[in-house]
This record gives sequence, C-alpha cells and structure tokens, in this order.
Amino acid sequence: MSQQQWTAVDEYFSEVLIGPDEALESALAAADAAGLPHINVAPNQGKLLQLLARTQGARRILEVGTLGGYSAIWLARALPAGGRLITLEIDPAHAAVATANLAHAGLADSVEVRVGPAADSLRQLAEDGVEPFDLVFIDADKPSNPLYFEWAVKLTRPGSLIVVDNVVRGGAVGDADSTDPSVVAVRRMHDLIAAEPRVTATSVQTVGTKGYDGFTLIRVEG
Repeated sequence: MSQQQWTAVDEYFSEVLIGPDEALESALAAADAAGLPHINVAPNQGKLLQLLARTQGARRILEVGTLGGYSAIWLARALPAGGRLITLEIDPAHAAVATANLAHAGLADSVEVRVGPAADSLRQLAEDGVEPFDLVFIDADKPSNPLYFEWAVKLTRPGSLIVVDNVVRGGAVGDADSTDPSVVAVRRMHDLIAAEPRVTATSVQTVGTKGYDGFTLIRVEG
C-alpha cells in the first residue's frame, strides 16, 4: 500500500459519489492562489462532515479552524433554512479568503466568520450565552485541542456531536513517549474525553489523499 494508491482510491470515490462542484473547486483555487497551506479536508471527508450534520439535523454548527472555508462550505450546505454556522479563524488573511469563498458559494447569510484566537472566541460565545450547538468540528492548532474539546462540551447539548480531525498524527499518537506538542496534546485530549462522564467517543484511523491520519467522533450524552 502506498500514498499513490490511497490517493487514487480517494479520487475514485470522490469522482463517483461527489462529482464536480464549482464552488468547492473555486474555494480550493482561491486558497491556493492566496498561499494558504494545503491542509483542508479531502472532498470525501467534507462529504462525511456534511452527512453527519444532516443526519444530526444540525441547525447550529460551530467550526474551530476556518482556513479557506472549504469545510465550512460542506457543513453550511447541510443547514436547514434559518440554520447558522459560526467558524473561528485566527488569521485575518485566511478569514478574508474564507469569507469570499463562502459568499461565492451563496452562503454568506448563513455563516459567520469570527476572527481572533479561538480560545478567546469560544470564551466570548459562552459569555454571550449562545444557543447550544448541535455539531462542532475541531480542525485548528493541535496543541490547543484539549482546550477546544472542553469548550465544545460546554457549548453543546445532550445529543450533540463533536468531531476532531487529525488525531492519528501519522501513527505517532500511539507513542506514549512522544515529545511532539501536537501528539502530546492529542493524547491529553483523549485522556480528557475518557474521563468526561458526559460524553462517549471513538477514534478511527484513515488513509487517503491526506495520508495516514484519522478523526475522533464524540457524542455528548448529558
């Protein structure tokens, strides 16, 4: 098995089950032109997020880590009429690209891009007493994942879903002696999840266009 084969399989599934999409392709092109890193979710992963949101019947979605707005487009398209997505981005340049991409996709009225450190934005959401979110997607700086998870639990309700991306770290998550800050934080987050009686969770390894990684799926129980 090789990266080339994993990519070929992803491309096959995306071609057969997703097909061309002008708004999504434009978002990727705009992000590339702006020099954003190529760390967006793959198309089939974006479709998975959308299906989870639709299955959940999510009316309110929170995304931590906007980048160029690619995953936000997938998620916002799952919203019913009157639904709302709030996405948090620390980099003003990234946020500007995302805002333009969301507008091009016809989603400007249903998505709010908040600029600033996610920890500050999450705290502000709590202080504002926002209505609980039905789904939270965490895909930002990995060393802060434990904090983001804790805030996600506070900002959701029983029955909500939390999805955390990039948790396998190329297999390094299995190394208890790792000193990589991202690995240490991901392991710490899973310790918090395991100790949190209000949630139940599982983690899944994946291979594909984005290499060897995986995600954690969490359901808020109470």
